Amino acid sequence: MIDTHAHLNFPQLKNQIDKIIAESKKTGVLAIVLAASNLADSIANLKLAQKYPECLFASVGIHPQKTDPENKMPIDEQLQSLEKIILDAKRYPLNPIVAIGETGLDFSEPPPGEEKRTLKDQESLFLGHIKLAQKYNLPLIVHARKATDEVIKILSSRAQRGVFHCYAGGRKRIAKILSLSKDWYFGFDGNLTYDVGLQTIIPLIPEDKLLIETDSPFLAPAPYRGKVNTPANLHFIQEKINEISQKDLTKQILHNTKSLFSRLIKASSRLNS
Repeated sequence: MIDTHAHLNFPQLKNQIDKIIAESKKTGVLAIVLAASNLADSIANLKLAQKYPECLFASVGIHPQKTDPENKMPIDEQLQSLEKIILDAKRYPLNPIVAIGETGLDFSEPPPGEEKRTLKDQESLFLGHIKLAQKYNLPLIVHARKATDEVIKILSSRAQRGVFHCYAGGRKRIAKILSLSKDWYFGFDGNLTYDVGLQTIIPLIPEDKLLIETDSPFLAPAPYRGKVNTPANLHFIQEKINEISQKDLTKQILHNTKSLFSRLIKASSRLNS
């Protein structure tokens, strides 16, 4: 299994990386994709991936809501800084960047510690991420909270591939996403283990478009709901998908992950699969 979305740099986890990796390996996690929320987080992801190249891979990006309120840079300057991070990573012996994101649109009220961006700024930021993903041939990790239709509309005229992180678009949007240019996947998290409505979505999605993720330290699955989440809990999500599907989709989902995050294929010999 590969955790396709985790925030190991967040305060709840960042001081116990060795323990998290060790515990994750024991439960069958081969690798973890580190999702980014801002520029500082993107840089930290690269440093972690460079330190643990056998199992950590980086995504770089800026969340649609402001997760770093102290950053007053205009959107275009933030995007220029993000591109510089991507270019700098090429100097590494093995470039650890496998995706751009998380990025997208978020029309919900931000939680404490985040600031709401204007719709114009969110769209500019999202479009900038799409251009970088196209330029550097990287998939997008898309965040679409209460904005799935708007995200689909933006993507519909732009050939790109990626994953709808923590999919919550319901039944009617599945076909729209599958009709987008290139390959799009659906990421499922710990809430799948207790959200009965979400469980009814799984049979409607092609098996070759399913991904699993923890969104650590958030969205811990049953039986740890409400607690700090870690990639070691990824197996609960895989097991729930297998239960719903009435077949073992573990190998299929691993294949899906490597298909989307193509640079993971180059690391296959290090992932013991």
